[in-house]
Amino acid sequence: MADAGGFSRRLLTWVLGVEEDELPPVAAGMLMFFLLFAGYFMLRPVRETMGIAGGVRNLQWLFTGTFIATLVAIPLFGTIASRVARRRILPWTYGFFATNLLGFAVAISAAPDNAWLARGFYIWLSVFNLLAISVAWSVLADLMPSSQAKRLFALVAAGASAGGLAGPAMGLVLVGPLGHGGLMALATALLVGSAAAAMWLQRWRDAHPLDAADAPARRAPLGGNPFAGIGTVLRSPYLLSIATFVVLLATVTTFLYFEQARLVEMHFPDPIDQTRVFGLLDALVQTLAILTQLFLTGRIVRRLGLVVLLTTVPVVMVGGFLWLAMAPTFAVLAIVMVTRRAGEYALARPGREMLFTVVAPDQKYKAKNVIDTAVYRGADAVSGWVKAGIDAIASSPAVVGVLGAMVALAWAGTGFGLARAQGRREAAATAPAGRPG
Repeated sequence: MADAGGFSRRLLTWVLGVEEDELPPVAAGMLMFFLLFAGYFMLRPVRETMGIAGGVRNLQWLFTGTFIATLVAIPLFGTIASRVARRRILPWTYGFFATNLLGFAVAISAAPDNAWLARGFYIWLSVFNLLAISVAWSVLADLMPSSQAKRLFALVAAGASAGGLAGPAMGLVLVGPLGHGGLMALATALLVGSAAAAMWLQRWRDAHPLDAADAPARRAPLGGNPFAGIGTVLRSPYLLSIATFVVLLATVTTFLYFEQARLVEMHFPDPIDQTRVFGLLDALVQTLAILTQLFLTGRIVRRLGLVVLLTTVPVVMVGGFLWLAMAPTFAVLAIVMVTRRAGEYALARPGREMLFTVVAPDQKYKAKNVIDTAVYRGADAVSGWVKAGIDAIASSPAVVGVLGAMVALAWAGTGFGLARAQGRREAAATAPAGRPG
């Protein structure tokens, strides 16, 4: 029986491409993301329906409101990151969000048709999404060096995709008996479970320290002021390049998101049908992503390098936007949207997170948070108004397609440069003392 168990572990490590002693942290990381994403994706179709209920032409206002809320969230998170132990940043952050979510559960159960409450939840979930995911990746970048991240990040991200599959299914089954308020209460419990998995990861690294100073450093606060991350990004060409990558990614995403909302509203006027369409697209995305993450992403980065992860999706999107320019139909939009999102989860997102394994601890939390939230949502807001302006002036999907292709091309070029810069930093960090990096 023991031999069978040993054979099973060896087979699993061969299939996944990891070391045997890395299976426990991979499982814990996958669980952390599974619980986080299951809760988020259970609520995401509700958010999308609430956004359309206010009118597609008003989406840019919700994007602007989300950006403003993100600016408020930055100093709040910065205060937590500066004052609590580094290993406690995620539990404190998730605890704050869990309290918020319970408040929404009570309020929406009491007033389910309140339009302003619906708008507030749309904005809150949009901020929560980026910040909670950013902090989870910060923990992984903090605990794993670049060499280990290249083997494990895609596998851990498969937990997110599995959660993205389970969440919509749970929502469809449970929304009837529980209602929206009940779903929010359940998502709160899942969020607390995700925090517990992250704390287990910290204890695993304590038992397998990177060096003698590792564990004590993670027990100390980062220090500094709540706005330090902004200045850090502005002073670092490397971080500014990552910010540029995120701006271009967000612009591509926003252009496609607005087209999706317009075409869904046109072809599926019933809100129930809209929720089903969004749920189906989510299921397709997560299925493609999880298969790629489990069996391809890690092997791609080890054999072909980080550059493939950071440039493949942008290059494909150049073709996708040009296809949309020539054939602006819902079927084409669905194919492009699913390809973009699945490719981002399976390739671009793990690659982007690997960029942070070669920066200082405060940059992994504070600067990363600024990029993942304020920069991303700022790009959302600006590109949302640009998209609305294009529609008002040209009213032609072909114009959006051509401009989107140009943005995607710039996105690919930025990803190529970042992959090379990360390689130089990794080589410098691992070079023997006295040898030039």
